[in-house]
Amino acid sequence: MRIKIYTFCLCEKLLAAAKFAMKPLRVILRTMNVSENAASRNGFAVRADRVSRHYKMGEALIRAVDQISLEIRAGEFLALLGASGSGKSTLLNLIAGLDRPSSGAILAQGRDLAAMSSEELASHRSQTIGIVFQSFQLLPRMTLEENVELPLRLAEVPRGERPARVREALDRVGLGARVKHRPTELSGGEQQRAAIARALVNRPMILLADEPTGNLDTKTGEEIMNLIAEIHRPPSGPGRTVIMVTHERGLAERCADRIVTLSDGAISREERLR
Repeated sequence: MRIKIYTFCLCEKLLAAAKFAMKPLRVILRTMNVSENAASRNGFAVRADRVSRHYKMGEALIRAVDQISLEIRAGEFLALLGASGSGKSTLLNLIAGLDRPSSGAILAQGRDLAAMSSEELASHRSQTIGIVFQSFQLLPRMTLEENVELPLRLAEVPRGERPARVREALDRVGLGARVKHRPTELSGGEQQRAAIARALVNRPMILLADEPTGNLDTKTGEEIMNLIAEIHRPPSGPGRTVIMVTHERGLAERCADRIVTLSDGAISREERLR
């Protein structure tokens, strides 16, 4: 059966976001060359212009993200730092197209997410970005090969092209020998590597990572950060824009080009490291 929803729904969090694109549809996908050109024209992968995300909780208004303006250059590694509840994950969800702003605009690869239709947002989630979550979000009954292939199926990549793409992604993260294993047969570090492979398989230009080391021990977390740093700036070939949410300042300082600290839904500090 053909899957006609271009989205990346592998967990309850994403399934809730898929309310924007639940009806069958066919989207004409823009090629990566078009996206790259859009980014190169203005030099930015992501631009946020006075973006807010407010929620009503009873009589209270929760300002999860409040009037944030931010520019992220193509190829930059940006770390969003802040305490729990500071708004960093909400901002990441807005950049991912998993949520819509209450006001303001977010441009990704030159296109305004706030002005996109549900179909266009689904295409954005499928083609422009890759997402890595703290809790891996692998489907336990599928093998690694099947988990990594799923975004290709959702994007209707031809069946004949999928095996090579899956193998390329798993080899990239050092799991080429574990393709037939299921998530429960892997360590936490291996599961996160598989999640990174799944995020990369559609060859996105922007990689979003939400606390990617949060469920890992220190040594394994350092290995995952080294892998993300290599994806950002590989020894050869094009790199990627990386936007990472973390509460660990040491990790941010070691890997990021810039740190943006959030507090109470607003930017409280910006630091250029490289």
